[in-house]
Amino acid sequence: MVVGAGLGTAAGVAVRRVGVALAAMATIGLAGCAARVPDSGAGVGFGSYGDYVREREAQLRGGAGPDARAIPQTAPAAAPPAVAAGPIGAPLPAATVPATAATPGSPTISDEQDFNAVSARETIESDAERRRRQQAQLVVVAPTAVPVRTGPSGPNVVEYALATRHNPGERRYSRFPIRFRSLEAACAAYPSDDLAQEAFLARGGPERDPLSLDPDGDGFACRWDPRPFRRAAQ
Repeated sequence: MVVGAGLGTAAGVAVRRVGVALAAMATIGLAGCAARVPDSGAGVGFGSYGDYVREREAQLRGGAGPDARAIPQTAPAAAPPAVAAGPIGAPLPAATVPATAATPGSPTISDEQDFNAVSARETIESDAERRRRQQAQLVVVAPTAVPVRTGPSGPNVVEYALATRHNPGERRYSRFPIRFRSLEAACAAYPSDDLAQEAFLARGGPERDPLSLDPDGDGFACRWDPRPFRRAAQ
């Protein structure tokens, strides 16, 4: 019985040792599979961040530290033009543009309306001389008589309008009560009332109206009105 107990104890110890070895091997395997965490203190592309800061400060001061790296220098931006201080809402001063005199054929704008520019190159005497030259070049066209129309001509509605005194609608002449066509149809044959009045006068108007252009007997065909001609002659 004692020998059996001793063998049982030795077997248990061996089993425990095998278990410990397997656990150690499993831990080592897991450690090998785990990803390595980078050292942030080592920097990226240089020894350490502290070394990089010291090198950069040395370069900015004009010196060069160990393993110096060139840092591009940028030219400072041009400062905007100074603007005089003023109250809020006040208009900005206008840019000063030198005035130049316009020369013949030059595309520049004339400065004849600029008093300072003109007075700098002109005098009273030179201006008077220029006005004399312009006056000498002035050409006056004398009016001529209106040409007289020759040959046969039709009735003149302007003369007829000025010769009358009554207004449209005032009956002056007798008319036959029976009309063979309406006033609208008779007036539609003429492009304008002036032409209708000329035809009316040429066919015996205002005493007669064979064309049925003056049914009310006022001496005016269709819608022809003599009053604009009278006002123009006043």
